[in-house]
Amino acid sequence: MSLTVTHQPVGKSVLQSTMAINIPGVIMMAVFYFLVLGTGVWASFKSKRVKKKSTATEMEMALLGNRSISWVVGIFTMIATWVGGAFIVGTAEMVYTPSMGLTSGLVMLAAYSTCLIVGALVFIKPLRDRHCVTMMDPFHVKYGKVLTGGLCLASIIIDTVWATMTLIGLGATMSAVLDLSYTVCVWISAAVAITYTLLGGLYSVAYTDIIQLVLIFVSLWICVPFVLMNPHTSDISTTLINNTLHPSWLGSVELQNIGKMADEFLFFSLGSLAYQCLHQRTLAASSTTTAKCTCFAAAFILPIFGIPPILLGAAGASTDWNLTSYGSPSPYERGEAALVLPIALQHLTPSYISVIGIGAVAAAVMSSADSALLSAASIFSSNVYKNIIRPQASEREIQWVIRLAVVVVGLVGTSLTFKKNSIILFWFLGAEVAYIIIFPQLFCVVYCNISNGYGAIMGLLVGVVLRVLSGVPSLGLPPVLHFPGCTLEDGVYVQYAPVKTIAMLSTIAAILLFSYLTFVLFNKGLLPEGWDIFKVKAQDSAQALTTLGGAAENTETVYLNENSSHTKTSEPVIHSNC
Repeated sequence: MSLTVTHQPVGKSVLQSTMAINIPGVIMMAVFYFLVLGTGVWASFKSKRVKKKSTATEMEMALLGNRSISWVVGIFTMIATWVGGAFIVGTAEMVYTPSMGLTSGLVMLAAYSTCLIVGALVFIKPLRDRHCVTMMDPFHVKYGKVLTGGLCLASIIIDTVWATMTLIGLGATMSAVLDLSYTVCVWISAAVAITYTLLGGLYSVAYTDIIQLVLIFVSLWICVPFVLMNPHTSDISTTLINNTLHPSWLGSVELQNIGKMADEFLFFSLGSLAYQCLHQRTLAASSTTTAKCTCFAAAFILPIFGIPPILLGAAGASTDWNLTSYGSPSPYERGEAALVLPIALQHLTPSYISVIGIGAVAAAVMSSADSALLSAASIFSSNVYKNIIRPQASEREIQWVIRLAVVVVGLVGTSLTFKKNSIILFWFLGAEVAYIIIFPQLFCVVYCNISNGYGAIMGLLVGVVLRVLSGVPSLGLPPVLHFPGCTLEDGVYVQYAPVKTIAMLSTIAAILLFSYLTFVLFNKGLLPEGWDIFKVKAQDSAQALTTLGGAAENTETVYLNENSSHTKTSEPVIHSNC
């Protein structure tokens, strides 16, 4: 999963030529799509065979692969989820862009690896001990249907706009190299991802991830030597610091930027923990140990996939574009830094090699898009439909709901790609909602016994208001609150404080503070019990008022036994203090 932001609008690129459609490229892409689709169909048949031999319900089979994903498949699908189209194209853009450079790229890679390690150490055991189907399950016990429904909607929006962003990147890249319509590229890719996700659920997603990850790795490494050895590209080791064609691609770490870099690191590492796709894979593992090993292994392997786009971005910064078919000025001067990877593939490699590179981008996009589709479908079918709308729904009904959710999310996410110049807005809606709203709520509901619905609502309001008042330059919102270090540059106030992290921590603080206050007010009789819509007073009075995570493992367990036939998947075992 990638949260890399593309700073330039993805419009019709000047790199698109007037040549005819790249027929060999189209044929190769068709072969690639049939390979992926065939793997997905095969995995769907495998899922049906496994289902016949197990006692798993339809929901558990479709969403969690019967909780039997091995560590090998788990590592592949975990990495493939992160290594999306935005990861590849965005990393190259970061290295190429003078204000970011290699330094920013390495910070992002380190953040993603940290996310996997923190996820393994912090969330795997509590969620698996509760036999959760999704990361939203603990909210139902503590916050009730209405508030949980709202948070589920936020999670679904995150996954939907994530799918949109990955498809926008793919459409721009494929249309540039293959000279096909942007719309055609997007809809064909989305149709393939929707189809195999629809057929086999997590099994199809996991096994196609293996094929896609292998294609990504091999294809990019095939392209790298051709780009680096292009006669118009200088030795990247010499341009790392001293570059006469383009500012150094090393990047710089100025003292005033330390706060912003720390903010970005925490934003990527902790914000990514608020995505269902991560927890879906850890909950689907065959055991807790397997889930942790999967995360640890993926954390160390993931940065390897960042090396090719780093090299391609460095080559873009070391190329005399005036001597290439692209011409002058450079991509950066034309405002096309976001497309430096497809530009390099098209103009610095033979046509047959550039098509291989586009195959890698397509594989990366589909590996993330299918994860987003299944994640959103999981939240809707399990937490919204089954737990809120129709608790008495049959297994067959739930299966059709899952399929319908995949199709609807896919269609909505793909339809939003027509707003291709609004990728910044999509990024803000997805990534910042995950970091400032979902992550603090998830942490508190799992580890903070005192948290309740009142605190959750106030935390949400405090975090969102504080973030907006801190300013969002990408959306044209100037800062109202000026934190230390805020300076006026070219008539615009720039925040150098870690404003996103401040908003996130404020959300956690507000949740705990207002949860404690309402607990005291209702239990001391200072407020009428009739006002207690979240039933704070009705909660177990013996529950310790602690915010220490370790307490979650030492209290008694309550079994939810409505509809025993669905208990394992729809009504998981939840600790009374969650």
